[in-house]
Amino acid sequence: MAQKNYVSNSEESIRMFDNPLVEALSKVHFSVPLFIFIPLNSFLFYLGAKEGLLSIGSYILWIIAGLIVWTITEYVLHRFIFHYHPTSEFGKKIHFIFHGVHHDYPRDRLRLVMPPSVSIPLATLFFFLFKSIVAAPALYVFFGSFLTGYLIYDMFHYAIHHVELKGKLWNVLKTHHLKHHYNDPDKGFGVSSPIWDVIVGSNFDKGKLNH
Repeated sequence: MAQKNYVSNSEESIRMFDNPLVEALSKVHFSVPLFIFIPLNSFLFYLGAKEGLLSIGSYILWIIAGLIVWTITEYVLHRFIFHYHPTSEFGKKIHFIFHGVHHDYPRDRLRLVMPPSVSIPLATLFFFLFKSIVAAPALYVFFGSFLTGYLIYDMFHYAIHHVELKGKLWNVLKTHHLKHHYNDPDKGFGVSSPIWDVIVGSNFDKGKLNH
């Protein structure tokens, strides 16, 4: 098990940047991604359907494919990018800005969903990546579903830390992610789904949550 690091339960945000504009761009209310991506995703689903070139079955399959690819992307980004531990001092600072701060302050309300300054450029890069592989109109359905998976991830992540919900499935997701924070940050990289942790073998052993 990884060494237990400092973890604060404060909901306040710590200051990370001297520049007030950069500091402001590093924070975001959880509702902001909803206002950006719900209209965008709806438009993408409309574009995929408006010409009538996809059958209903194909349309549904592309939606499923987008969600599956998102879960893989979420796992890979979290495990191999966000939890990559550089050795240089500059690399350590970059790591802290992108993910380390969340592990030190997991209840910081303004750093629980991805700010638009990061999510929009990333979404653009993924769009052009998928465009080189998938042709329109399937591209629009696939990418709309992919971004819907991202939106689910962002909302689930916020809710896990700040919303009391009931239900067996929800408890499984919440416990899974909180174990990642409070038991072992080198396991449990899935947030919206633990499926890839189970498949790849990075799931937790059975045990209580140390929280």
